Formats: sequence, C-alpha cells, structure tokens
Amino acid sequence: MRATADFPGLSASIERVQRLTQSDHDSVASLANEVLKDVALTQKLLRLVNSVQFRHAGGGNISTVSRAVALVGFGGVRNLALSLVLLERMNNRGHAAQLRAEGLETSVYGVPAYSTLGWSNLIGGDPLLNTFIRWPEGELARILFHELSHQVVYVADDTMFNESYATAVERLGGARWLAEQAGTAAREAYAALEARRRDFKALTSRHRQRLAALYADASLDESAKRLRKQALAASLRTEFEQLKQSRWAGFNGYDAWMASANNASFGVQAAYDELVPGFERLYDREGRDFARFHAAVKALATQPRDERRRALALQEGKRLD
Repeated sequence: MRATADFPGLSASIERVQRLTQSDHDSVASLANEVLKDVALTQKLLRLVNSVQFRHAGGGNISTVSRAVALVGFGGVRNLALSLVLLERMNNRGHAAQLRAEGLETSVYGVPAYSTLGWSNLIGGDPLLNTFIRWPEGELARILFHELSHQVVYVADDTMFNESYATAVERLGGARWLAEQAGTAAREAYAALEARRRDFKALTSRHRQRLAALYADASLDESAKRLRKQALAASLRTEFEQLKQSRWAGFNGYDAWMASANNASFGVQAAYDELVPGFERLYDREGRDFARFHAAVKALATQPRDERRRALALQEGKRLD
C-alpha cells in the first residue's frame, strides 16, 4: 500500500463511516471494520497515525486500523473520510467536459470560500482567503456561518440537504449577528446587498418554475421544448436587465452568472435554496435555539434521503407522497 498512489474514495463506504462516527453507541471495532472496507480511507488513516503528530502518542509504528481509530478518535476518522469526498470532486472539470460531450449542460465555477469539513483543523482550521476576508461585515459573517455549519452537519452525497441547511444557518445566524453585534453602517450595507439577493433569487426561481413546467409538458416534443427554452432564456435576460435598471441602479454583480446560466447553474441554485424554508421552520419549532436546532438536524441526517425530504416538507406544511 505504501508503494501505491491514493486510491479513490468510495462514497457509500464514506457515508457509512460518517454515520458511525456520529453515533453515541457504536464501538471502535465497528468503526474499524467499516474503515477497512475502503482502501483509500485505510491508507490515509494509517499514514496519518504514523505521522509526526501522532507517532509519539502511538508509541511507535501502528499497523492495525483498530489501534489507529482509537488513537485518532471518531472525529479524526470522520474528518479523514470527508477529505476523500473533497478529493473526489477535484477532477470536476474533466467530468464536466465528458458530460458536455454527452449533450448535457454543466456549470463549473469558482467560489470565494469553502469548508474542509474540519479536515484542516489539524493545521489550524479552514483558511481565511483574500476572496472574502475584506467583504462588508454582514457578508463576511454570513459566509462564515455558512461554511462553519458544514462542520456541524454534513451528509455524503446529499448536496441539497447540506447546502440548504448551511444557507438557513447563514440567514438565521447572520440576522442574529446583525441585530446583536453589528453597527448601523453594517446593517444598512447588508440590507442593500440582501435586497438585491432577494430580487435575484425571486427572478431565477420564477424561471426555474417555468422551465420545470416546460419540461413536464407531454404535449411538446423535444424540438419544440428546445425552442421554447430559448424563448424563456431571452425573456429571463430581458427581465434581468429591467431589474438592474429599475431597482439596482445598474448594479452588474450578477452579470457573469446570468451570461452562463443554464440547467446546471439553476440546479445548483435550487440545491442551496430548495429546503431552506423547511430548515427555518424547524428552527422555529425548536424555540429558535441553535443548539436544539443543530441537534434536530443531526437527527435528520441519520435518516434515509427520502425521509429527510419528507420531514422538511412537513415543516412547511407540505406533504410528499
């Protein structure tokens, strides 16, 4: 194993490892057995536990996974598993090219901040990047709440759950921080930014609904749907320009997004927003207490994907059959 490069992580195995590390009842042996099912995770764990940071505590070379798990702890194993999830995503551009060759729409874009899901705690925590550190105070607080929330709850292979939860935390935490900590200037600056964000999300949400109705229309063939989609895109751009002039005084901060908007970018937006109302209702149900709220979300995270969706829909008074 020492002579080989890292093996790709197995998402299903990593998800099981994550569940075990969040459990209060499972043993070191149970976790060790699950780790052994993933060659990449086993390799990384043994490499870590025999590194300088742990070698003294381990009393020499460590070759068994059970001993490694006991030394690193459940939290350390969880962070290693989640780091593999990040590594799996690093070749996204090549994957996007492959999908485009198959006739699908893709969206690969830079982000101002990211979470290592606690993995980089070993070197002092997530990085403070120059892409956001000089943002207005309210926006800086918002993005920090969002990224830190991923360290509280993260479910492998459920982007919509993870990002909607983080978006709810950023909104709820940001509102509390503004009310209790921010000065008048910071609150006013944030209010202007948030007003544009709400306008933009409302505009694109309407477009997503129109697209969904178009794609579901069985009376149209594929060619007719493509033509109608082009017309909807033109209408969206017209509405966007009108919004910029009528409410934003020409603000062009969303121009780049709009120029490349496609099904994939609308899908990403849905992932960040779709379940937010359910999370916010859950926060209200838990007495607007963050500790209780996070505990309730952790409980949701242990359920199957469809059950998580159903529970959040019920928070909104909806019913998913």
